[in-house]
Amino acid sequence: MYEYLTGLTTRDVEERRMRGEGGAPQARITKSRGKIIGNNLFTLFNFLNFLIAALLFAVGAYSNMLFIAIIILNIVIGIAQELKAKKLVDELSILNRPSVRVRRNEKEVSIALEEIVKDDLMILSGGDQIVNDGVIAAGELEVNESLLTGESDAIIKNVNDALFSGSFVISGKALARVTHMGNENYAAKLANEVRREKKVQSELLGSMKKVTRFTSFLIIPLGILLFLEAFFLRQAPADTAVVSSAAALLGMLPKGLVLLISVSLAAGVIRLAKMKILVQNIYSLETLAHVDTLCLDKTGTITDGNLTVSRVIPMAEQKAHFQPRDVYRPVHKIPFSSKRKWGCVSFEDAGSIFIGAPEILMGVLPQNLVYEMDHGRRVVVIAYSGRLWDNSFKLPPDLYPLYGVALEDHIRQGAAQTLEFFDKEGVDVKVISGDHMKTVSMIARRAGLHRWKDAVDMSLQGELPDYDQLCRDYAIFARVTPGQKQELVKALKRQGHQVAMTGDGVNDLLALREADCSIAVADGSDASRQISQVVLLDSDFTHLPQVVMEGRKVIHNVTRTAQVFFIKTIYSVLVSLFCLLTNQAFPFIPIQITLVDACIEAWPSFLTILESNTSRIRRRFLPAAISGAAPFGVAVTVMIMIMSLAQPFPQPQLQTVMYLMLVVISMTAVVKSCWPMNPLRIFICVTMIGGTFFALAILPSLFEISAVTGPMLAATCAGSALSLLAVIVLWGVRCYILQRRSEKGDE
Repeated sequence: MYEYLTGLTTRDVEERRMRGEGGAPQARITKSRGKIIGNNLFTLFNFLNFLIAALLFAVGAYSNMLFIAIIILNIVIGIAQELKAKKLVDELSILNRPSVRVRRNEKEVSIALEEIVKDDLMILSGGDQIVNDGVIAAGELEVNESLLTGESDAIIKNVNDALFSGSFVISGKALARVTHMGNENYAAKLANEVRREKKVQSELLGSMKKVTRFTSFLIIPLGILLFLEAFFLRQAPADTAVVSSAAALLGMLPKGLVLLISVSLAAGVIRLAKMKILVQNIYSLETLAHVDTLCLDKTGTITDGNLTVSRVIPMAEQKAHFQPRDVYRPVHKIPFSSKRKWGCVSFEDAGSIFIGAPEILMGVLPQNLVYEMDHGRRVVVIAYSGRLWDNSFKLPPDLYPLYGVALEDHIRQGAAQTLEFFDKEGVDVKVISGDHMKTVSMIARRAGLHRWKDAVDMSLQGELPDYDQLCRDYAIFARVTPGQKQELVKALKRQGHQVAMTGDGVNDLLALREADCSIAVADGSDASRQISQVVLLDSDFTHLPQVVMEGRKVIHNVTRTAQVFFIKTIYSVLVSLFCLLTNQAFPFIPIQITLVDACIEAWPSFLTILESNTSRIRRRFLPAAISGAAPFGVAVTVMIMIMSLAQPFPQPQLQTVMYLMLVVISMTAVVKSCWPMNPLRIFICVTMIGGTFFALAILPSLFEISAVTGPMLAATCAGSALSLLAVIVLWGVRCYILQRRSEKGDE
């Protein structure tokens, strides 16, 4: 194409690089190693833990500083897991990076983005991302600048017209000379707009931020008050006051939970990466797990994108309109666009040939074309006009249909099973396509979509369709423009749905940007791949259930184990307030809390991280986790209050009895979270119980555990039994409240 434009030579390229007119290296979609280390190391939780450790060190309470080893181990595990995920995602993202076609040394070559230089001749065609500002040197393009201007209308670009980075080619083919590089680009502030990570609304991340804000708001004033009360009112030595206060503060921090969430998500990303599924934002895994509506583009998704000509149908009596020639010189082209649904080429002294949608070029369809559509075939019409036509907004009045071409779509293997999976899982599937309504409907029927009859032609809905009503009534949307795709997604979100959108072309960009989770196939355009959160590198949408399942695994496992973590947070806050009101010392010391952290929280949580609970998610994370922890946390608080007020034993023995009761109640919570049992969960419970009591038995002085007498054992058993009875009652109240909310339709 345009061989007279030879492009730069190798020497030209080197000279421009030396002048600083070359491209910059592409930014990776993952965080840098430094940022991963920083994000895991410099957190509010870590700061508070290290501050407590420093205070304990200052008063010589070295044995009570053991918890800091667990904190350091958590940091190391989190960094290692994220680095492993980063490595795999970076390797996959290389396969997903767009390349640029340029003319150099009179040849067409494909180069990486960072290799492009000023004055390079970019070869652009439909679906390409425009990565640098340029000017068209030859050819004509139809360009989408919606990500720069917010307008979805296509813009025709001819020779000498400017092209802006951040826009995309809808159709046509042209050579464009690069005019600006890097920060000189028109879209400098949006230089990586399309490749920028889409901000994901993560319930897990948001929930942990709420917990962090709450604990940080309480922990410093409570710590100061507990210390002052112990030091001045009870006149305890400084080291005793610090140790007692530190235990209360440590219990408020669900330290391992943040690590558990990040490690769980990273593990899911790693498993998907091994299946050639690129998750460009780690929290997208969680988002897709919550999706209840999936919008599928027909072409390249339900179908595999391959078409075969099924039949050519003459539309009129054959007539000779002009003398045959070997070559007709094209004088003007109007590229096909998904919005216009037609395109044409005008030939010198011959007229114009049009190709497009039958209902656009013909109006009323003949029965033979209707028959082909009724059988699920895609039909295009070839028509002729004796005029040289250059108006891309309307058709000529003398348009003469010549042929109809019936094209057969290939249903993707496994499509029926995938649609059946989403139906069983309560995910509503919507098919959105630019094709004729009957074609899309029959394709959906062949693919196994139950609601294939609920179809609507969006081209007949007028200028202001009722998108909310349409989304409620229909599952098949045909003859949809790019702007209408976006509005349909917006309407679904207004109705409270979590929406995932699959796409492969420039016409899907606005809808992909709008969706809660955007999914692209590798065979699609550069543009769709760069803005999507999930990219199916084997271009097979039948792998989507695997992404959903991985997200559900993470959320279910984190929610289940978070209930155990939050028990300590609940009773630590409540017991601290009780101690302040009654002028009593917090009943536990840091080393005792550390044993609970390690054996009862961390050990079971991280061993069950790979379990496969893939049931539908019905409740929000934080309410589910806290309501599940509340009965146990309240029971521990009540037990401590009763024992502290009754004082049935001397203080060292009383502390031992309360600690043993705490251990029993916490272990019961773990056993409940592991129900129903399987071999792994039985192993976890046995090792948790055995390991905890073995540590207490061989190191009683380290954990400051008194020798257990008969009365102490009886009190421990009786107190634990009464506490567990209280848990059962409180759990019943919880279930009753949840049932009433469910009946009212609340979450």
